[in-house]
Amino acid sequence: MRVCERARAAKMAACALRRGLLSSVSKYNKKHTHRILSVADSTGCFEAFRPRFQCRTCGLPGAVQTRRFMSSRNRPEGKILETVGVFEAVKQHGKYETGQLFLHSVFGYRGIVLFPWHARLYDRDITPPMSDSKPEPPGAHGSKEVKGKTHTYYQVLIDTRDCPHISQRSQTEAVTFLANHDDSRALYAIPGLDYVSHEDILPYNSAEQVPIQHELFERFLMYNPAKSPPFTARDTLKAWQEKNHPWLELSDVHRETTENIRVTVIPFYMGMREAQNSHVYWWRYCIRLENMGNEVVQLRERHWRIFSLSGTLETVRGRGVVGREPVLSKEQPAFQYSSHVSLQAPSGHMWGTFRIERTDGSHFDIRIPPFSLESNKDDKAPPAGYTF
Repeated sequence: MRVCERARAAKMAACALRRGLLSSVSKYNKKHTHRILSVADSTGCFEAFRPRFQCRTCGLPGAVQTRRFMSSRNRPEGKILETVGVFEAVKQHGKYETGQLFLHSVFGYRGIVLFPWHARLYDRDITPPMSDSKPEPPGAHGSKEVKGKTHTYYQVLIDTRDCPHISQRSQTEAVTFLANHDDSRALYAIPGLDYVSHEDILPYNSAEQVPIQHELFERFLMYNPAKSPPFTARDTLKAWQEKNHPWLELSDVHRETTENIRVTVIPFYMGMREAQNSHVYWWRYCIRLENMGNEVVQLRERHWRIFSLSGTLETVRGRGVVGREPVLSKEQPAFQYSSHVSLQAPSGHMWGTFRIERTDGSHFDIRIPPFSLESNKDDKAPPAGYTF
């Protein structure tokens, strides 16, 4: 079995120890399993992960380069090592099932799979044939068409103990909904809900009956030791998924790399509201920037172009994103955030650039891949959110 290459670059966000979690992982033998250890204080608060590799058959260290976690001499006062679980083989084919525990290979948090989504990935780094391609929106940069490829994503719960450690790298309240009342601009979020690509899943198992701390864990899942994984969906999860399907559904993913900085965009339709005798259509879009090289860079500015089916073209410029100017380094290569856009038309397009600064003060622009804003033809009832 071969641990996916993304695990080689996995970095933890909590501290220097977390950032080194998977930097030495390359591969492991079928007879070897990886025990995952965490550092916890006396209150049980999670602070760090570090895999410790040991052959369950012979008891000897696995044939991979590892770093020592923490010795008793330099371990902070009150810190103890606790076993989180045991790594499983990464799935090169097929999908993970509901109830699969995992570590996020980029952001390092613990999570559990609720259900999969099958999206069309439009990767502009791949030159496609002319058929089965997506055309450019009006005025977008470039002229090539992009072929879509089916790709699996997962709706997941994030362990709330890990949220403070990833909040500077990834929003933990990124999945938002339109409120049910009359305020057309009111939004609410479900904390600790995320979308994760198949290659970002590092599966593991645990003997705990409640291995993930999240207020929806026991509402959505039940422990069933006869199953593998031993957590199955409750009727409440199935009903919630079905009722909120139009607002949760992930259908298109867009990706493009410029100067070793990869930008991935996932748009979501949120619904329509009436305001001042007109219809206002809302979308949420999730963006991930990832530094694929070794150079330290910082995001400084954003430049958006927003085209509406009504014929309007809007330009938006500003400093940073969501109030931040994230640094992308080899140790912390990724930043992920969500934002929103509204149009007075049922569809449109967005594209643009990010201005990136190098450590020597020079700048360059990276492209945001163009993506469509499409509304559902038959808007259903408002999203149910926490209603079960």
